Amino acid sequence: MQRETDQVDSTLAQRIRENPTPAVRWGAVMAVLVLAELGALAGAVMAVPWDVPVGAIATTVPVLGDVFASIAAVFAAAGDAVASLPTLLSREWIPNQGYHVPGEGWQETFLGLEPKHAWLLRVGLVYAYAFAFLYWTWRGYLVFRRHYRYADWTPTDDVVDRFRGHTWGEFGLVVVAVFLVMAAFAPTVSPVTQEHNIMQPYGHNVTHYDAEVGGLQTITAGKANIGSTSDGQQNNVGPWTYDKFDRFHPAGTLPNGKDLFTFMSYGARISLFIGLMASAIAGGIALALALLTSYYKGLADMTAVVTSDAFSAMPRLLVLIMLIYVLRGHWLMEIYSGAFLLALLFGVWGWMGLWRSIRGPSLQIVENEWITAAEGFGEKPRRIVSKHVAPFVVSYLLIYLSMSLGGYIIGAAGLSFLGLGVTSPTPEWGRAIAMGQNLVTTQSWHISILPGTAITLLVLGFNAFGDGVRDALDPKAGGDGDASGEAAAAGGGA
Repeated sequence: MQRETDQVDSTLAQRIRENPTPAVRWGAVMAVLVLAELGALAGAVMAVPWDVPVGAIATTVPVLGDVFASIAAVFAAAGDAVASLPTLLSREWIPNQGYHVPGEGWQETFLGLEPKHAWLLRVGLVYAYAFAFLYWTWRGYLVFRRHYRYADWTPTDDVVDRFRGHTWGEFGLVVVAVFLVMAAFAPTVSPVTQEHNIMQPYGHNVTHYDAEVGGLQTITAGKANIGSTSDGQQNNVGPWTYDKFDRFHPAGTLPNGKDLFTFMSYGARISLFIGLMASAIAGGIALALALLTSYYKGLADMTAVVTSDAFSAMPRLLVLIMLIYVLRGHWLMEIYSGAFLLALLFGVWGWMGLWRSIRGPSLQIVENEWITAAEGFGEKPRRIVSKHVAPFVVSYLLIYLSMSLGGYIIGAAGLSFLGLGVTSPTPEWGRAIAMGQNLVTTQSWHISILPGTAITLLVLGFNAFGDGVRDALDPKAGGDGDASGEAAAAGGGA
């Protein structure tokens, strides 16, 4: 559909007012989807202990203590209110924990279903909701593209179409989405809550039918865990089995009897938080330096080169271990049980390769005629690099970030395997692998193999997604290298 010429000068709000029906229809469905799971989505955000940095700042700067305390109280109250909202797919609505009474069937489960069937139903509904939400988000882009964008075509259209035809990249996107949903909805997809089974097992009870006494018995979850250990010898609760307390374990149990799937679901939050936060920090540093050095060159570029060489010359693993040990008592270690500190360290020591990857394209783009023209019109350097250089460099940066993110996840798992980084009892995949490293050849093989497989799949997904993004932004990446930069710039600047 051809757009009117005067639409070019109109704002998006004005175009929506002229044709509100498609936007209202899309917005109404999106509002229903968000409200249906608003409590769960807010709970995922509130899982980060924001009060730790706020409290540390208030302690460090006493003058601002009352101000920060008031702000924190307001956000905490609002967050708790939203997180307490009922959700369509809560575990309370579809419970899977109950007990089996001979002759009477399962009690206290959803519709009397067997716990594994109730759990499968809840997980299936969660993923159906998540992919419906993602699909409707995509529909929102199509609505904007069809009804409210003043241009009939932009380079972004070609980028999106190329990615939609990239099977390997779409596979990576699906894998990443599966783990993101697992992390966001960890309290719902887990067969039991983290507090009940991992963090405070002796503060919660488990009711089960005891055949020896012929009736119901109630014990703490901690004692039940002791009776549900997987040690590779006489005791083992493998994947897709029940323990003697009528608890269903989709991935089996750990050597301490805690549910492995619950451990992995909440551990996905930690791993993705570290990977995404480290990528944001490293990418931010690399982009800022690339824009600065490409425009000013000379001393600025030389300083960045020397600094990059100095950071690269340090033994990264030894430096990380040293800093984690030195900062073990710092308040940074309290944020997400050390996950924030790991992300910060990975980001600070991960910008060098990213900066070197985008430094060349940045220098080439600054030499283009439109940069000279912008300078001639009197535009300030900050506006030139943010408006005329950054959009093109970001396309390169996204490619390398998507491929390096998996490395941060592996690094965090490796440090947790060594007993460093994320502190116990907070779930982290590397610690589960360490727990079962001596049991791989026994009947308790699942303790190490399943978390290791999860790490492999997640890293593979990010790498595949990165390949798809690269080929979509730069279709000549595998061909003529000299021509690839201009294609990527065109795609990234859309």
